[in-house]
Amino acid sequence: MKRKEYILSLVMLASLFFIFGLVSWVNSILVPYFKVACDLKTGFQSYLVTFAFYIAYLVMTIPAALLLNRTGLKKGGVIGLLILALGAMLFWPAALTRTYGLFLLALFTMGTALAILQTVANPFVTIIGPEESAARRISVMGVCNKFAGIIAPLVFAALVIRPQDKATMDLIGQGSLAGQAKEAALDELVRGVIPPYIVLAILLVVFAFVFRYSALPDINPGRDNLSSSEGTDRKSIFSYPYLILGVVALFAHVGSQQITISTIISYAQSLGMDLDAAKLFPSYTLGCILVGYLIGIITIPKYLSQQTALLICTITGLVLSILVLAFPPRASIWFLVLLGIPNSLIYAGIWPLAIKGLGRWTNLGSSLLVMALCGNAIMSLLYGLEADRLGEHAAYWLLIPCFVYMIFYAVYGHKIRKDTI
Repeated sequence: MKRKEYILSLVMLASLFFIFGLVSWVNSILVPYFKVACDLKTGFQSYLVTFAFYIAYLVMTIPAALLLNRTGLKKGGVIGLLILALGAMLFWPAALTRTYGLFLLALFTMGTALAILQTVANPFVTIIGPEESAARRISVMGVCNKFAGIIAPLVFAALVIRPQDKATMDLIGQGSLAGQAKEAALDELVRGVIPPYIVLAILLVVFAFVFRYSALPDINPGRDNLSSSEGTDRKSIFSYPYLILGVVALFAHVGSQQITISTIISYAQSLGMDLDAAKLFPSYTLGCILVGYLIGIITIPKYLSQQTALLICTITGLVLSILVLAFPPRASIWFLVLLGIPNSLIYAGIWPLAIKGLGRWTNLGSSLLVMALCGNAIMSLLYGLEADRLGEHAAYWLLIPCFVYMIFYAVYGHKIRKDTI
């Protein structure tokens, strides 16, 4: 591939990762928004927003791999973008009828699209250039994703929650509106999502067209690698131990990272901090993640191989996790923040090692790795159970086995090439 085509391809992929962040991170605002706008009675109902979105990764990723085996990565990406646009358009009838079930269907549809797009984008980033610099490219993509994560809630709040809407939400929260007046106010409030999601759908359709005719090569690992000596002599995806172990490693990584980010506000409040101070800690962690990405971009592969970077990051993560438990709570919270630096490069280290040499099994292997993202939900629930049992500080013991396993994968697990497990 010529350098110009390579750069343009990276721009396309960076745009995809920006879209992932834009669509995913806005869910943090949708949870409290829908709780008011759809007049939900319990927190459990409001958190169905994230459940409906992320369950699609578990349910739809294997079908996504089968689809990509037929279409190839590029055409599959176009299909994923169009499905994402369809999910955005479903916000229109959902808002007009103020039907929470339709909103959940829209979110599930968007999650399905991202399951397809993640299965497209991650192997594309790995395949598109030299194998030894794959972690560096993934770090660049991570910067785009996290930047979108910073602006997504701000953009949504600016476009949807206008000053009069904030006043309406306050009145409803205070119980000052009831009956027909409340219903009319809720109808007006929820329709605020229609314009931005229609615009998003239009932009996604336009981007699908641009993506289709971009410089990205039309790769189909299930077809194009049939002549490769690797990935063709094994009859099952489960004949690749390093992939299966990599799926577990990625599950441990995203789960432990989610624990450090999603619990830190509550942990800070448990230490006596008010909400205004506590809400800043995720931003501190995000800043550390961005620092880690930049370190990866600079050092990999010029100064560090991606395997060495993965080992350094997993060991650093284990040390910081032990310090979280060893230090008093008010000091330990800063070690949670610092975990953002090693966490930033672990994903980029695991992915290329796990799909290396899969040949015609690349799409399915990528799908299994995408399914591991359900660790975001499961590990957070486990932390909640342990926090109830042991307290919020002691519950961070869950981080230690995660990092121990990731060290095992960095040192030995990724080298297990034969079906010996």
